[in-house]
Amino acid sequence: MKSVSQGVVLQSGIADVQNSADTRRIAINKVGIKDIRHPVRVRDRSEGEQHTIASFNMYVNLPHNFKGTHMSRFLEILNAHEREISVESFKDMLSEMARRLEAEAGHIEMNFPYFVNKKAPVSGVESLLDYNVTLIGEIRKNKPIMHIKVVVPVTSLCPCSKEISERGAHNQRSHVTIKVRTRGFIWIEEIIDLVEHQASCQLYGLLKRPDEKYVTEYAYDNPKFVEDMVRDVAVQLNNDERFSAYVVESENFESIHNHSAYALIEKDKEQDAAGG
Repeated sequence: MKSVSQGVVLQSGIADVQNSADTRRIAINKVGIKDIRHPVRVRDRSEGEQHTIASFNMYVNLPHNFKGTHMSRFLEILNAHEREISVESFKDMLSEMARRLEAEAGHIEMNFPYFVNKKAPVSGVESLLDYNVTLIGEIRKNKPIMHIKVVVPVTSLCPCSKEISERGAHNQRSHVTIKVRTRGFIWIEEIIDLVEHQASCQLYGLLKRPDEKYVTEYAYDNPKFVEDMVRDVAVQLNNDERFSAYVVESENFESIHNHSAYALIEKDKEQDAAGG
């Protein structure tokens, strides 16, 4: 091949502009594709796997001396991984991306709705509830780091409102967002269960009247401030050795205010152990 002013000419005679030199000497931290939707199969604890649609962001770093990256290769990698997606296969895709694009650093986010079939607490009627799940992978100098993020909707009931009111207490739907780094395999449902067991009450897609009575009274008997929510989840994560790092957030969409209540706890167990 020979160089031309526009870039590099391949043996086919077609210019490869991306591989041409850049003289501005400014590296790019992330370059790639964003918000591309692709069908995937995700491991499911109860059914084995489920089919869903994921939105992908795929980036690599670009050294200062290259003009551009090869965008088509991101899609080639994605289309080659239509098999079941797990944390391990996701990690393989991350490594392949960095290798094929000759990058020292890479980043992939895979966001998708994940459905769990839940039984109502009294009637036992079944319905699906969706959760927002994101697999996040970064690779630097051939070292991959994986995170799982899940947004879990729950009910929270205010302890202060219950204490000062003669009748009832204000409650609201809350989103608990948990981002974890794990040691080995863990089911998405296990992360969901961990959060829901610490809420005032969990949510269901379908409730009959006896179920509605049950969840209302259950929440009333388990009041939680937003601070309680993140602390109670953090206690469970601290006691479970399968989690090496986490960020847990809770946003309560207040029913008597025009604002949300919010709290966050972050911990890296391995970093803390090394520092201690």
